Amino acid sequence: MPATPLTPADLDRIPAPTGPPNRAGLIGEVSTVLQPGRLLLKSPRLRSAPRGDGRIALFLPGWKAPDVSTLPIRGYLGRLGHDARSWGLGVNQGDVEAKRDEMIGIVERLAESSGRPVNLVGWSLGGVVSREIARNTPDAVHRVVTYGTPVVGGPTHTAGASTYAESELARIRALQEHLDATDPIATPITAIFTRNDSAVDWRACIDRSSTAVTMIEVGSTHVGLGIDPDVWLVVANALAE
Repeated sequence: MPATPLTPADLDRIPAPTGPPNRAGLIGEVSTVLQPGRLLLKSPRLRSAPRGDGRIALFLPGWKAPDVSTLPIRGYLGRLGHDARSWGLGVNQGDVEAKRDEMIGIVERLAESSGRPVNLVGWSLGGVVSREIARNTPDAVHRVVTYGTPVVGGPTHTAGASTYAESELARIRALQEHLDATDPIATPITAIFTRNDSAVDWRACIDRSSTAVTMIEVGSTHVGLGIDPDVWLVVANALAE
């Protein structure tokens, strides 16, 4: 399916998430091997995407994923004129609060040295970190783009939920709910999700708390989001705004 923005009426019809996605759905993630062919088919549209103006864009990988996982989309955005960079912290081990604190200093220094706020692009858990950076240092962040990112319940509605103690899941849920209620993110956000997601309950990706968010639906799998041509086009358009 092509990338499709959600309307307020669409959002009203989406129920709350109920827990981790069905593990049987992980088999569907194998269709990711077909994505490179789709990139080739859509190459004319990809080449005609709006150009960047050299603004720094930092790309944050998902849970347990290395920097190299964002290399394909970084290469594409770099060719469009964006200063696309990895986050530089290696594998994302999943400690959102620690990585948020570490990245805040990096983002602030980059914004100061370049003379303008930077863009943050986060895949899955990388999007969670990106959102929290923007919440804590809004003047240093121009825009956030996320794909496959759970914004409801922390890891509760993800395939990784079983790796956390129930007390920690409850702590993260309570903290997230408190922050969204008392300090909603005002930085513009483009949030991409897919109903074919087998790593995150897609309903947990629906952002109803941020004040300037655009929700976009694509047809990719979770693993395929990083090399999906529709995702690339949405990111290119968002970063060019």
